[in-house]
Amino acid sequence: MPDSPRPRPGLRFLFAHPAHFLACGCGSGLSPKAPGTVGTLFAWLTFPLLRAPLSELQFLALLGAAYLAGIWIIDVAGRSLGDPDHGSIVWDEIVPFWLVLLLTPAGWLWQATAFALFRFFDIVKPQPARYFDHHVKNGFGVMADDLVAAGYTLLALALLKRLLG
Repeated sequence: MPDSPRPRPGLRFLFAHPAHFLACGCGSGLSPKAPGTVGTLFAWLTFPLLRAPLSELQFLALLGAAYLAGIWIIDVAGRSLGDPDHGSIVWDEIVPFWLVLLLTPAGWLWQATAFALFRFFDIVKPQPARYFDHHVKNGFGVMADDLVAAGYTLLALALLKRLLG
């Protein structure tokens, strides 16, 4: 008999530890439906607020720190939830999608395309994302599979931009 899905954490969990708050995307991961998509939308909405005051190099440094911290953040939250890749953990969608947005051509349509492609690759999990998802059950693996999805997204966007001339 398959394992039953773990219950969704609530506000008590969210505010019990700073790592929980960040892992759950400031609450966006508590969405009862499609928390990964809601977490990615949260990333899209917060991107302009974080990006505007920083140079490109400063923003890349912030992303690097957020990615490395995410490994620990997700480990802490995953242990507390009893599942290293619980659906409410969306920090792994947020940070890689910020990177995608940084490297996406300007314009709302390009960003919407990036969003759709990122969600597609995050759900389909082409190799090596599938390897990380199935075999590396810790914060590193959870973050890595979404970084791979971001890479596929950026490749697809570059090809699309080239095709459109």
